Amino acid sequence: MTALLVALGGGLGSVLRYALGQRYDDRWHHGTLAANTVASLLLGACAGWALHGSALALVGTGFCGGLSTYSSLMVQSRDLGPARGAAYLVGTIALGLGAATLGFTLAG
Repeated sequence: MTALLVALGGGLGSVLRYALGQRYDDRWHHGTLAANTVASLLLGACAGWALHGSALALVGTGFCGGLSTYSSLMVQSRDLGPARGAAYLVGTIALGLGAATLGFTLAG
C-alpha cells in the first residue's frame, strides 16, 4: 500500500513539475526553480507536522519527490555557463533551504 501512495504522489508531483517547466522555463528556468522551492516548502511543513506513515509516503516521499528535480537543476546550471549557472545553483539551494525552514516554522 505504501508503494502505491508513493507512486500516486510522485505521479501528481511530476505532472505539476512538467507543467511548471513547460509554462515558465526560460533562460533562467523559473519553472524548475518554482518546483524545487515549493517542494522544499512542503517537505519542511511535513517535518513540522511530524507526518509519518501513509501521509509522509504520499506527500513527502511521493509528491515532493516527484515535484523536485535536482538532476534538472544540475543540467540547467551547467547549460547556463560558469557564472550564471553558479548563481542559479546557489540561488536555488538558498531558496530551497529558506522555503524548508519557513514550511517547518509555519507548521510548528
